[in-house]
Amino acid sequence: MGYKVLVDDNFHYMDEDERYCAGEFPDAESALALCRRIVDECLESAYKPGMSAARLWEGYVGFGEDPFIVSIGSPEVKFSAWDYARQRCALMCAPQPSASVND
Repeated sequence: MGYKVLVDDNFHYMDEDERYCAGEFPDAESALALCRRIVDECLESAYKPGMSAARLWEGYVGFGEDPFIVSIGSPEVKFSAWDYARQRCALMCAPQPSASVND
């Protein structure tokens, strides 16, 4: 019983030969944490200062890793790497508030 994290390559869409197993876990939270980490690492490696969220997103869906969770005799767990990546792109590329200087 548990969860397996499999990872597809967005560049090789629908090519199961490019898929790999990133790990197996006894609990859903560990599998979810790995999926988030994989997406975060892809986005962080592609991010350039000043990049727009749309450009970071386009790079991810074209070339990033797309992890998903397969339940092994355990309750199903939903994780959408694309939904998570879209949220992370918006956060990573959001304008930072300017620091004000108190005179």
